[in-house]
Amino acid sequence: MARVPRFARRLLPVIATALASAVAASPAGAAGHTDAAQVKPSPNAGIVDIYTKLGYENGAAAGTGMILTRSGEVLTNNHVIQGATHFRVVDVTTHRSYAANVVGYSVARDVGVLQLVNASRLQTIRLGNSGLAHVGQKVVARGNALGRGGAPRVASGKVTALHRQITASDGVGDSELLSDLIETDAKVVPGDSGGPLENARGRAIGMVTAGSTGLGSRGYAIPIDHALSLARQIVAGKTSAIVHVGATAFLGVGVEDASGGGAQITDVVQGSAAEAAGLATGDVITSLNGASISSGADVRKTVLSLTPGVAVPVDWTDSAGAAHTGTITPASGPPQ
Repeated sequence: MARVPRFARRLLPVIATALASAVAASPAGAAGHTDAAQVKPSPNAGIVDIYTKLGYENGAAAGTGMILTRSGEVLTNNHVIQGATHFRVVDVTTHRSYAANVVGYSVARDVGVLQLVNASRLQTIRLGNSGLAHVGQKVVARGNALGRGGAPRVASGKVTALHRQITASDGVGDSELLSDLIETDAKVVPGDSGGPLENARGRAIGMVTAGSTGLGSRGYAIPIDHALSLARQIVAGKTSAIVHVGATAFLGVGVEDASGGGAQITDVVQGSAAEAAGLATGDVITSLNGASISSGADVRKTVLSLTPGVAVPVDWTDSAGAAHTGTITPASGPPQ
């Protein structure tokens, strides 16, 4: 089983991006405003290593997370938990290992929240104010570099731009626009995803989410204020167009864009909802739960709105060109 350190969703090994022009910096980013203090690695309290098994992909992955509450709520990237069927989370200061459950996530914003099982009295991450971030500010990124565990690796640098936008592909044909990111020249590596980008006082001002070796070894972080806002929505159970809370519906199919429109099934999991509904490899899904399907991405987005155990209508065309209508009852599966 291959272990793939999660660098940044859609960004292994080299970021596939189109960078928008940076929006003008806030007054705090005016020329000459730099940190007087030297950046020093802060204590590792509040950081966890995240290891996942990807049961339906016969693989595994690794990343980083930040402890938000003493009872074990952990902030990380959505791409760190994507596809996970099992979690092992290690507190890097106590070396204690925990199982974890997914509370919720935002695919579009690359934010996820885990709840550690039977956790209490944990040390939490020290939080800063990303609104005060400015170009030239000294920062460090810390994380589970290359998925090797142990003390978090520290990468020093400075903020090189604010309000960056990147567009990247996830390897299955989907792409997402991540906006308003902090750009840094700290050399982040695979496995750092979900870890803190810290200021000179050792406080997290961002969450590492992307990196590039093709554009001058730039790293990108979601401003911590933005990540925490989404995390609070998730913990409060507030589902929205960009936030998914609770169990994820699972059809048990792999899909890709069909040449004539729709989503062509590339594989069907044995014993899955799709198999029970009569779907087979080569079929093209054209409608799901009343929503027209024109691509594989449409299927994945529609599935996020479904409830495990609740049957919905599905239309498809088989490999011989015959049209079919039926129902499918999704099971509960891994996060997207």
